[in-house]
Amino acid sequence: MSWDLQNWNIRPSKHFVLGWMKKWDWTTDSIRTAIEMAHRIDKVGKTKYEAYTHQGKGSKKIIFVKDEERREIFVITGAEGT
Repeated sequence: MSWDLQNWNIRPSKHFVLGWMKKWDWTTDSIRTAIEMAHRIDKVGKTKYEAYTHQGKGSKKIIFVKDEERREIFVITGAEGT
């Protein structure tokens, strides 16, 4: 599966913005890069995915929904050290 997201809209949830994005000092471009460069992406539902990446200090997990019709990635939440 190709994860070239250059023409996709990245829309983080309020929870992700106020929590993980702030803690990790990320922008929407950082999210895009993290998903594109993830060492593993697991499909865990019909449109839900978990991306595992090593950016900055330690490993991070990003949980998101991929909407093919709208060409949008909605980031639900994140986690560290997974």
